[in-house]
Amino acid sequence: MTLRIAFFGTPAFAVPTLTEIIGQGHDVVAVYTMPPRAAGRGLSERRSPVHEAADRFGVPVETPPTLRSNDAAAALAARGADVGVVVAYGLILPAGILAAPAHGCLNLHASLLPRWRGAAPIARAIMAGDAETGVMVMQMDEGLDTGPVAMAERVAIGPDATAGEVTDQLSRLGADLMVRALAALSRGGLASAAQSDEGATYANKIDKSEARIDWSKPAADVHNHIRGLSPWPGAWFEADFGRGPERVKILRTTLADSQGAPGTLIGNDPTVSCGSGAVRLIELQRAGKQPVKAEAFLRGVRDRPSRLM
Repeated sequence: MTLRIAFFGTPAFAVPTLTEIIGQGHDVVAVYTMPPRAAGRGLSERRSPVHEAADRFGVPVETPPTLRSNDAAAALAARGADVGVVVAYGLILPAGILAAPAHGCLNLHASLLPRWRGAAPIARAIMAGDAETGVMVMQMDEGLDTGPVAMAERVAIGPDATAGEVTDQLSRLGADLMVRALAALSRGGLASAAQSDEGATYANKIDKSEARIDWSKPAADVHNHIRGLSPWPGAWFEADFGRGPERVKILRTTLADSQGAPGTLIGNDPTVSCGSGAVRLIELQRAGKQPVKAEAFLRGVRDRPSRLM
């Protein structure tokens, strides 16, 4: 059975779900996404990835700055949606919006709820050293990712996997999970179970101020911090490579056995000592430049510092 769907989403993570829903023949009556924002050196307005995808499919797009009005709820209700599908939208959906579709709203969330409710579940899971994560489809309520869960898929987090890699994996897996949930809903067979609050954690939004690397921490914590913030915003250090102090991002590392004073650059691998243990640098990025392998980066610098700050 074909469903009439109102889709709410903004980043690239949500695009596979929108694409799969349309590919399954459902009628997407409207796409809601965040308004265009100034970006790039010229600060020209840039539409969201979901906005771009919706335009390619010829789906009507709405970009309201807020949904907290009776008019917004009435406009959505007038579209006659059977269900709302929400994937990393960016705005809180008030009660009137949640109730407008006949079957309410389903949310695709990238964690194993109740662990990592909130804005940045993938990054926080990796930064905490979690060995697994997943995606869940839940029936939305007015709480923050507190609604009953209908379907779930688990995946292992590799020891060197970055947030970008896990995000790509979960976006594809989540798209498949959501269309299966919609198929069950269309047959009248989508059941859900209430979440427990026991073990609940919150994935606060990533702030750029937390991106600086603290080499005094254990190597495992440094490694998880780096890969949890890769590729955005990118964990960084400062050092003088012959052109004065500069900030450099580390996009990829692996654990190593060396030991020394925290921040000491060891050997040609290259390896950096931490509070205990060490990490081997694999991929670095200078401001405004493309990512490069660590060995190539160090070959191209004028001076090699003994310590990274």
